Amino acid sequence: MSKLRVASFSISLDGYGAGPDQSIDNPLGRNGGELHGWVFPTRTFQRTLFGRDEGSTGVDDDFAARGFANLGAWILGRNMFGPVRGPWPDLEWKGWWGANPPYHVPVFVLTHHPRPPLEMEGGTTFHFITGGIHEALTRAREAAGGKDIRVGGGVSVIRAYLEAGLIDEMHLAVAPVLLGQGEHLFHGLDLRDLGYSCSERAASEKAMHLVLTRNAKGA
Repeated sequence: MSKLRVASFSISLDGYGAGPDQSIDNPLGRNGGELHGWVFPTRTFQRTLFGRDEGSTGVDDDFAARGFANLGAWILGRNMFGPVRGPWPDLEWKGWWGANPPYHVPVFVLTHHPRPPLEMEGGTTFHFITGGIHEALTRAREAAGGKDIRVGGGVSVIRAYLEAGLIDEMHLAVAPVLLGQGEHLFHGLDLRDLGYSCSERAASEKAMHLVLTRNAKGA
């Protein structure tokens, strides 16, 4: 059965999923890149983003690879598509990843400002959704054809789906760093009351991997 899931989402020890002051030079916010030291060297990351047949294997790569398994669609917040704010000034910005983004399936971008679909190389098409998280999920389920849908972030989008009790599974990679400020993933959320519990954990030298699943209480 199709799942809505978060995968390979990195947070700091103090709970931040992104640093402050995102910009074209700092797409992950100030110091946000420190959260992802576990995934950058993996074979999955190197192959998926750069087409290289190299990189590390082991626990980190296993979780990175799981994140791409059985995917039929993605849902992203607008910040995950680019740093542009407000109405689109033009259609020049086509995402962080260049002509061939690493998604290779339909991607539904949450925004307040309409924009025509954007077809990229490699099977990725960005669809810009102005009707909120439920419309994005409905459209993504239709496009996924029974496969899973991955919520790629950012923090506010994941929080919205968590609050609605819609995420079935969430893999978090807790990096051994402190950000001190930025976008906090769990502030004000009672995940236990929402029906989530930790179903899996594994450690590597660079991260603690935790899998949260939605149990019967949240069904």
